[in-house]
Amino acid sequence: MELTDRTVVVTGVAGLVGSHLAARLVDDNRVIGVDDLSKGDRSAVPDGVEFVEADLRDANETADAIPESTDVVFHFAAYTDTNFDDDRTLFEENQAMTYNVLERMEDVGASEIAFTSSSTVYGEAPMPTPEDYAPLEPISIYGASKLADEGLLSVYGHSYDVQVWMFRFANIVGPRQRGNVIPDFIEKLLDDPDTLKILGNGRQQKSYMHVEECVEAIEYVVEHADADVNTYNLGTRTTTSVNRIADVVADVLDCDPDYEYTGGDRGWTGDVPKMRLSIEKLAALGWEPSQSSDEAVREATEQLAAELRAEREA
Repeated sequence: MELTDRTVVVTGVAGLVGSHLAARLVDDNRVIGVDDLSKGDRSAVPDGVEFVEADLRDANETADAIPESTDVVFHFAAYTDTNFDDDRTLFEENQAMTYNVLERMEDVGASEIAFTSSSTVYGEAPMPTPEDYAPLEPISIYGASKLADEGLLSVYGHSYDVQVWMFRFANIVGPRQRGNVIPDFIEKLLDDPDTLKILGNGRQQKSYMHVEECVEAIEYVVEHADADVNTYNLGTRTTTSVNRIADVVADVLDCDPDYEYTGGDRGWTGDVPKMRLSIEKLAALGWEPSQSSDEAVREATEQLAAELRAEREA
């Protein structure tokens, strides 16, 4: 599929990946961005995008947000562990959004959808983890919700003439990100440059990918992978530890804090301490990241540090 002269709907357009993808597509397509602004900020929506504030948990609002002219949907809207206090709400409302989007697509005859899944669907798996690894045994409610979404999309792909691209992300980092390890460390050290509290033991080791490379890979896969249901890992071949991220953040902020650990192998319940995805399938299709995990972390840290400092000075 060529992503040119199409009517494209991006849900979660005020979020990290949605805002960057919309910016990448808006020059060559009509892009409609949908978000309820429960987590993202309206200012993140790129110029030229037709913005619709809508709650995709509501079928009527979903219908209003996705027009009859829609060609392809990039469904990036999702609730994470930080949105709700109870797991049932997180799980059920992610499924409600995905089902509503798919039903509206069926109503308007849109037959292509790309979906942001997560490495969390694998649970604690051998590394590097390929897309055909089984059994999929997530250890968090968020991971379970993403796996349930994948199941629903698989049904539509195999039984309802919808072409599906599912992307299992490593940790995606970059400008406008909030609520994740890099901006969290930056905020803490801007408040107190002498001490940094680190969840777990700091030895958690994961793959990080810059958001600009992430959206480049998404566009490439959608344009080149042509099966009914396409599942691709997006990440790097390398990993970065939480301690290493702390070192990079301290270096960028020019401080030398003492590290204090909460202890244990996991940063929180459901945290997978070690994750590295195989990207051999992605490479075979013809695309590879140019940055290592460490390079992605440093670039994102420099961008976010400037951004967060500017917010404080405003």
